[in-house]
Amino acid sequence: MQKKISKRISLDETDLAILELLQEDASISNAELSERLSLSLTPCWRRRKRMEEAGVIKGYQANLDRRMLGLDIMAFVHIRFSTHADHAPDAFEAVIAQLPQVVACHKITGDADYVLQVLAEDLDSYSDFIEQVLRRQVGIASIQSSLALREVKTGSRIAIPKPGKD
Repeated sequence: MQKKISKRISLDETDLAILELLQEDASISNAELSERLSLSLTPCWRRRKRMEEAGVIKGYQANLDRRMLGLDIMAFVHIRFSTHADHAPDAFEAVIAQLPQVVACHKITGDADYVLQVLAEDLDSYSDFIEQVLRRQVGIASIQSSLALREVKTGSRIAIPKPGKD
């Protein structure tokens, strides 16, 4: 049974199983993936390639421990713009996309317009980022920060919908 996940591609149970295994270990070889799914190499590779080309699989990356890299501060920064009539939000998005300190940026509903997830070595470097980078952006009315005290859950693993569930 196939389930239409998006307008671009239908995924069957085998495709979903491939995605589950890749989320578990993105470095898994095609041979091991094929073996674990009882598929021959070529069909397994074709399925994976099709999902990459369709954008279901956006890439592969290693999960790093930020603290081991000296990034002890994680902050969630809420940005509110004074007006949306000019192009300030568009310019802001272009700047944010280039900043290595920002690991995630979302346009949101509610009191703020954006929420950023920012990593920094320490409070001094975080303060410098706020003062030297964010406060210099045109059109920002307010910046509110919340520092993460402890990570309860982290990661990018997605709960994959099962076929036949609407």
